[in-house]
Amino acid sequence: MSKEFLFKHIQKFIPFISQSEVEQIYTYFTELNLKKKEIVQHEEELCRSMLFVCKGCLHSYYIKDNGSLQTLDFAIESWWICDYMAFENSSLSDLTIQAVETSIVLSLSRESLDALLQHHPVMEQYFRRIFQRSYAAAQKRVQFLYQYSREELYFHFASHYPEFVQRVPQYLLASYLGFTPEYLSEIKKNSLR
Repeated sequence: MSKEFLFKHIQKFIPFISQSEVEQIYTYFTELNLKKKEIVQHEEELCRSMLFVCKGCLHSYYIKDNGSLQTLDFAIESWWICDYMAFENSSLSDLTIQAVETSIVLSLSRESLDALLQHHPVMEQYFRRIFQRSYAAAQKRVQFLYQYSREELYFHFASHYPEFVQRVPQYLLASYLGFTPEYLSEIKKNSLR
């Protein structure tokens, strides 16, 4: 299942890639089956891999000084998630990555990524496109944080990413948007009036 899923995803960015090349590419990944709430990357641990979600949902977060959880990112099917700075520098992660629901992910270690790019240079193009999209999404998120009121931010997010609103627990969604769960409940309650 994950091999075919990865093949279809890579083909979106590199249409000329063959099934046999993806078979070889797949050997660089390790498949992980995660239970709901299972942590795959702990804060203050060496960041060893990037994760590609085949099924399920993950989120990355850190704990703020006041003890509250701050979600930075989500990843559902076809999305990558990682503490990219720690991965790039082979350093300790500032983030925890946890399964929001039962998930199947493909893990790609730093060593495997280097070998993959050396033996399959076409994957440089794939990752360039993935990282460009990821960076563009991060820019949009920052723009929306400055552009919209908190209420507008929630409704914009809900209209553009309804799958998250349906799949992600309210307290995680509130954390991602910079709200308390109570404030998010109030926004939703006022919208029903």
